[in-house]
Amino acid sequence: MDLFSEKRILTVSQLTALVRGVLEENFQQVWVEGEISNLAQPSSGHCYFTLKDGTAQIRCVMFRGAARMLRFRPQDGMGLIARGRLSVYDQRGDYQLLVEYLEPKGVGALQLAFQQLKERLAREGLFDERHKKPLPLLPQRIGIVTSPTGAAIHDILHVLNRRFANLEILLYPVKVQGEGAGGEIAAAIREFNRHGQVDVLIVGRGGGSLEDLWAFNEEVVARSIHASKIPVISAVGHEVDVTIADLVADLRAPTPSAAAELVVGSKVELEERLILLEHRLQQAMRHCFADLRGRLTASTRALRDPTTLLGHAAQRVDDLAERLAQATRWGVAARKERLERRIGQLRMASPLLKVERGRELLISCQARNAAALCRQLDRNRERLAIAGSALHALSPLLTLGRGYAVVQKYPELAVVKDAGQLAAGDRLNVILQKGEVDCLVEKVKE
Repeated sequence: MDLFSEKRILTVSQLTALVRGVLEENFQQVWVEGEISNLAQPSSGHCYFTLKDGTAQIRCVMFRGAARMLRFRPQDGMGLIARGRLSVYDQRGDYQLLVEYLEPKGVGALQLAFQQLKERLAREGLFDERHKKPLPLLPQRIGIVTSPTGAAIHDILHVLNRRFANLEILLYPVKVQGEGAGGEIAAAIREFNRHGQVDVLIVGRGGGSLEDLWAFNEEVVARSIHASKIPVISAVGHEVDVTIADLVADLRAPTPSAAAELVVGSKVELEERLILLEHRLQQAMRHCFADLRGRLTASTRALRDPTTLLGHAAQRVDDLAERLAQATRWGVAARKERLERRIGQLRMASPLLKVERGRELLISCQARNAAALCRQLDRNRERLAIAGSALHALSPLLTLGRGYAVVQKYPELAVVKDAGQLAAGDRLNVILQKGEVDCLVEKVKE
């Protein structure tokens, strides 16, 4: 139906669906080059970012399934080449690129992933020499982690049988390339450590491309080698091939055959070395016996008559006994003198003496306090008698006894000192030497 032959009104959802159909039908697979920005990787596992160049940008999303397959970690500012299909995100009305594949611009994804993991593990210290464990001199049992059908196992077994045929070898068969190979290699290393039945481990495979050797560049393999209590020899590829496993391992062998030569010495060489050491030991023992024999002869010649030695020793014992007795007497006398001096000091510092002195002081203080109290009481009685006489001399009762009276005006009972304070009809209270009289004023004379 022609949309423009007649008037038709579309909803936003209908228009968005039409646009999405056009984009998805005509841009099912496109390759886009640009610089990544606004990178976001939420816990859902999806990856959201923007690809941009000098004048434009496009939103991109890489769903969890595709993001899980990435060998490297995208970062803001990194130049990328993306492959995907165009679609529309209905909720925002934005067109976006659904990315299915990413690779760094100018460098392979595996090479970039190798560099990123190498730098991160180096910062954590997994490559430090202080973590390297020494190999055993004569291992009794050797563990091998590799493919049971590859050339590496045949090379290792050939060298070991040639150099030391009676060694016990345990093989843990694993995949050495492809999906899940790294997990199998790490599991094999952990299993050997869990049982602890071998003295040293050889982990490796034959040569190949970077993709073929990638299992030995995976982080899980590196961490399992670093955590291993058993020394690990990495024997991956040829001498020019360097993997993360080579850097973490306790020893790197350029090839699987070289690893077998490093892990155990030749039986013939060991026997020859033992014969040489035995000869050197016998020669050293002969020299030692000759030296001891000469010293014994010299000591025998220098040995004197034991009777004279015993006499001198007895004389020295008597001398020391006398000196000991004299020193003992002096020591006893000195200690006795110090003891008597300490007894005198203790007597002077005896608490009983201090208590007796305190009792005497207390009795003396009590007597002085009693005398002082009596004197104070006498002085107080004398002052009291003088004050009583003075108070009696000032007593108004003496004045009243000479015929005077105290006049008070009702109702306030204020003392009347002036006739002007009174008026006819006022009631008065007159205090005499003996008793009181209530009066009524009839007339006031100024």
